[in-house]
Amino acid sequence: MSGSGQGRTPAQLRVLLADDNLGDRLLAEEAFAALAQPVDLQFAENGRQALERLRDDRDWQPDVVVLDINMPIMNGFEALQSIRRDPALSLYPVVMLSSSRDPEDIVTAYDLLASSYLTKEQDFPRFMDQIESFVAFWSTCRFSPGRGAHT
Repeated sequence: MSGSGQGRTPAQLRVLLADDNLGDRLLAEEAFAALAQPVDLQFAENGRQALERLRDDRDWQPDVVVLDINMPIMNGFEALQSIRRDPALSLYPVVMLSSSRDPEDIVTAYDLLASSYLTKEQDFPRFMDQIESFVAFWSTCRFSPGRGAHT
């Protein structure tokens, strides 16, 4: 996994993950690093940092944005709403990744035009399966607004 985006292969998926919980970020980093297919994973600690990264870092743009719902400063729903309202960002695929199974959270995510909603698996082997499926899906059908379509 490359932290800077340098040395990235054309097929390498770029993921921006916003989550305020250090333990969850470390778990995600471990899961993505264990994959056979390398992933360029970058982190934000809240929705505002994710938006700043999307708007300001033109050298590194993700193929998909992953947002936790419950974060300080700007939560995942607020970040998703800001992304969808910004013409420069509105086409980014955004996946909500949360421990919440509350139907209201799921409906809210889709009402705000989330690309998908994943409930975090608590069991690490099942979480690994979830991450493998996520990477397989987004690697085959990704589109990065700032970099054009990928196949």
